Amino acid sequence: MPRSKPALFWGVAAGVLLADAFTKTVAVDRLVPAYLPHPLLGDGVRFTLVYNPGAAFGMHFGAQSRWIFVTLTFAALGVLGKLYLETPLAHRARLLAIALVTGGALGNLLDRLKSSRGVVDFIDLGVGAWRWPTFNVADIAVTSGAVLLGLLLWRSEDAVAAAPAGKAADRASGELAG
Repeated sequence: MPRSKPALFWGVAAGVLLADAFTKTVAVDRLVPAYLPHPLLGDGVRFTLVYNPGAAFGMHFGAQSRWIFVTLTFAALGVLGKLYLETPLAHRARLLAIALVTGGALGNLLDRLKSSRGVVDFIDLGVGAWRWPTFNVADIAVTSGAVLLGLLLWRSEDAVAAAPAGKAADRASGELAG
């Protein structure tokens, strides 16, 4: 286990970013033509190269979507940076969650900056016409990191609320400060 906060955070974030970039490169190279499904485990798990100019679940803001999502990603990275700075090394699970979201956000941001076609997605799950929106490694990291972070913050709030009044204030100030 890394002994420093930057080693843990950047190790995970860089690992996600590299895995995402590698898998997207392989997808673009091998899953041609785009939009043609390649069954992996029958119809349930397929690889299908798609380019997503919008965001999750097809959210789209027209011609300016690319730049709106780039701006929103930079804002999110700013919030994640603040959370990172406020999180002590002892809170490894929170650092892990922040690193997962950061690595995934950077992976999709790079796609948006590289090409107006959009983010490269290729993991295609479902049965027949009932398909989950196609996604990538960055999306897995963002989703799992966000769920973990939400659970940790919720649990932290529950612990503060359940503590006796004086201790709750001490825990809350300690949580905010460190």
